[in-house]
Amino acid sequence: MIHLALTTGEPAGIGPEISVKATRAFLKDNPDVTVHLLGDRQVLGCSDEPRLIVEQHATCDKVSPGELNVLNAPYVLSLLDGAVKGCQSGAYDAMVTAPIHKGIVNQSGIRFTGHTEYLAEKCGVPLVVMMLCGKPVFESSLLPEQLRVALATTHLPLHEVPKALTADLLEQTIHILHADLKNKFGIQKPLIYVTGLNPHAGESGHMGSEEVEVIEPVIQKMKSLGLQVEGPFAGDTIFSPKNLMAADAILAMYHDQGLAPFKFATFGSGVNVTLGLPIIRTSVDHGTALNMAGLGQADISSMLAALNLAKQLARNSSGTSST
Repeated sequence: MIHLALTTGEPAGIGPEISVKATRAFLKDNPDVTVHLLGDRQVLGCSDEPRLIVEQHATCDKVSPGELNVLNAPYVLSLLDGAVKGCQSGAYDAMVTAPIHKGIVNQSGIRFTGHTEYLAEKCGVPLVVMMLCGKPVFESSLLPEQLRVALATTHLPLHEVPKALTADLLEQTIHILHADLKNKFGIQKPLIYVTGLNPHAGESGHMGSEEVEVIEPVIQKMKSLGLQVEGPFAGDTIFSPKNLMAADAILAMYHDQGLAPFKFATFGSGVNVTLGLPIIRTSVDHGTALNMAGLGQADISSMLAALNLAKQLARNSSGTSST
């Protein structure tokens, strides 16, 4: 039996709704999985069901759909802490996260950049990699079954990206991406395509120097180590069907360079995966949608995809529980 932890996210958003609905739908097709919902039973509106276990975490203050309450920020983080501890102890084989609101956590006085960075700190990992996976919504034999787009930098203002993009960062990112594609996704010889930073991948240094000074030397070093890495490719052409079919993953240099085309192609089915952690973590690719909270109309597609991928990665991992 596989045990998945699902943190139900910001209680005033759609997280509780999609967590319960997606879990029930997921369990119908997956009799070998138990899902542990971390959250407040009253907010979730459910209690234990067959292979659905509510791990009770009481909210700190009242919850009103669509209305953020800064007093509940510690509650949101307690869900993440509980899931991490459970994965580390072996109680859970993977964790899935519903969306949280970064702003309200920061307003509470807790510095918070995002799930990815928070989980890295909790797991004592100096660097993790954000990768989005998803099935294209366009039916075409020219597109792969699953797109994978990883990021060299994540939640940074655009003007800070060039100085953050060092050779050391790129080397570590490619090593993490390669290792998890192999060990967690089961791709024995992954092929990674790398974007440039500047338009036209810098035009041989005429439109920016990062490609010549940083990106190209790292790619050559990775090749010398036996990794299959190609690039740098221009950001406006790397997402061609030919490239998408060839590469096992695309490594983009910054957030919107990779995720804008990815979300266009996979909207509603995307899954966020944190690579480089000693545990497995997947997540939805959308936010809290406060305007839809409490209406019962939230789309569960991304959460379903996140649950399915968490199960797949747990199966592929040597640490999967067999009890």
